[in-house]
Amino acid sequence: MQAIGYYESLPIDQDAALVDVTLPTPEPGPRDLLVQVRAVSVNPVDVKVRQSSAPANGAPQILGFDAAGIVKAVGSEVTLFRPGDEVFYAGDYQRPGTNAEFHLVDERIVGRKPQSLTFSQAAALPLTAITAWELLFERFDVPLDGLPKDERPTDGRTDGSLLVIGGAGGVGSILIQLARQLTGLTVIATASRPETRAWCEKMGAHHVIDHTKSLPEELRRIGFDTVDFVASLTATA
Repeated sequence: MQAIGYYESLPIDQDAALVDVTLPTPEPGPRDLLVQVRAVSVNPVDVKVRQSSAPANGAPQILGFDAAGIVKAVGSEVTLFRPGDEVFYAGDYQRPGTNAEFHLVDERIVGRKPQSLTFSQAAALPLTAITAWELLFERFDVPLDGLPKDERPTDGRTDGSLLVIGGAGGVGSILIQLARQLTGLTVIATASRPETRAWCEKMGAHHVIDHTKSLPEELRRIGFDTVDFVASLTATA
């Protein structure tokens, strides 16, 4: 099978930074799906791995975390999927990545591709959606809006405010939608260009403010002295 990988960490403008390689098509383990990859997406983690992780033993390292495709074969203990199923998922960096014609993934971290989405659209979702969900419902511990009122926290986690710095990016776009659809939070996004402001509004932000200006002043302009939660998505550590 054909794949895209690298043999050493090089500046991306060098020809050998990413190369085409030919590899054997892998055989699925007991819980694995062999997926014919139809689309992938590029995440910051791909860049970081390529810059900092040198492949061992002279073998190429295959990048890629998100993918969407069609199940071609299944392992002996697979129960959730069968050949022909359309799937999407965020993979596992302990294994070869998704930038290949075929990819192995444990069925337990795979979802069925929504019929309303193309393969490209589905491949853009997994890691950004997982990150947004974990940030909102695990790190911030915001309850789903379906809780009975007498069971809801009274510390701002239910009817407070969420500031999303960098709302037009991948995680921000999903975070705005999750907060609007599944919580009672007032969602404030930041954006600076007309097109990104319009995008945040389309995603459902109650307010959009300009992050090139003083954020405290921008917040006061829309009636907020403070916010309950801040998701800063404009830089990664």
